[in-house]
Amino acid sequence: MSNSIDKYESEVRGYCRAFPVEFTTAKGAWLTDAEGNKYLDFFAGAGALNYGHNNDDMQKAVVDYLKSDGITHSLDMYSTAKREFLERFYEVILEPRGMSEYKAQFPGPTGTNAVEAALKLARKVTGRENILSFTNGFHGMTLGSLAVTGNAFKRKGAGVTLSDVMPMPFDGYLGKGTDTIDYIDAMLSDGASGIDKPAAAIIETVQGEGGVNAASLEWIKRLAEVLKKHDILLIVDDIQIGCGRSGHFFSFEEAGIKPDIITLSKSLSGYGMPFAMVLFKPEYDVWAPGEHNGTFRGFNPAFVSATKALDFWTNDDFAASVRAKSQLAIKSLEKTAALADKYCAHVRGRGLMLGIGFSDDDLAGEIASECFKHKLIIENAGFNDEVLKLLPSLTISEEDLQKGLDIIHEATKAVIERREKKAA
Repeated sequence: MSNSIDKYESEVRGYCRAFPVEFTTAKGAWLTDAEGNKYLDFFAGAGALNYGHNNDDMQKAVVDYLKSDGITHSLDMYSTAKREFLERFYEVILEPRGMSEYKAQFPGPTGTNAVEAALKLARKVTGRENILSFTNGFHGMTLGSLAVTGNAFKRKGAGVTLSDVMPMPFDGYLGKGTDTIDYIDAMLSDGASGIDKPAAAIIETVQGEGGVNAASLEWIKRLAEVLKKHDILLIVDDIQIGCGRSGHFFSFEEAGIKPDIITLSKSLSGYGMPFAMVLFKPEYDVWAPGEHNGTFRGFNPAFVSATKALDFWTNDDFAASVRAKSQLAIKSLEKTAALADKYCAHVRGRGLMLGIGFSDDDLAGEIASECFKHKLIIENAGFNDEVLKLLPSLTISEEDLQKGLDIIHEATKAVIERREKKAA
């Protein structure tokens, strides 16, 4: 598709190359293009649309707010929308999880803004510069976030040296026979290891862009213990896997830990509007007024939609439905992976961030392209795009979820048959 967007927009554009149609409307788990074709969405705005497109209740809340001349922009001044969000968030999310002592900070409105604030705070609190990152991690595209990101292609785009970070092996990175927590502990314990004592470690419990790599709950728990032993802060980046995608509001809940700092964005607004928040234990609230700020921090319409989104979390029903859909999806994906056994296909992930990894780096892309021909939007992940990555909305019906899973199955079958026919 070639149009004025191709003519005027930079070559940096990416997703439109994989999905070359012009979308006009969206509802729930479906997108509609300018020709009236409907596409099932297994991408969900890269995880920014956990509650689907244009949720009726959130839409009404935002429209009513705007029509009432509710304040849109207020920097970090007091606003009714902010007060109501904070009260509801603490009541519905933090208090039931024994986390009501945490302080909330609203940085700039994107995930990378939250990560930058978290890193800056950890360094200020500890007086140290070094940060532990993890192989295949992805945390954003600004310089601090890129420094703790593993992807060489993304890092190269910085154009400057990315320093004060020490990468460590994620769970399973060195193979099933190697306990990477023991390795990390040994490196931190040995004064001859060459590692300057870090201020913090930053981790995604399930790595999204890095290939849908899910750390085990035991690994997460042990990491928290080792960091505490060495007086190193733990930052959990819950920007993509948080807000319910793991089957719990926070991805670390099942591990029974309480991170020192937590970053949230993407689906925090509930409606796809930019909104980010950093949570941290009260003893780390050492910011001087205005020491870290941003013109668009605390976007009021996003406060409104986010407050409404919390209605999903007043009991465990919604989270339970996510976990049930996850099991349905895993069973289907395992059947699909069996079709590509010769390519070492395997299912990975947790909750409704799932994927199929392949030993052939091109296969996932071929399957995603085949899926798009059958009106399913799905992306790839991993350094070599070797993982077919599922990010459906959490509100998707089981019927639509199964429809998309069936498309993946048939697309995988078609691609493999085409390959075998070509090789014959």
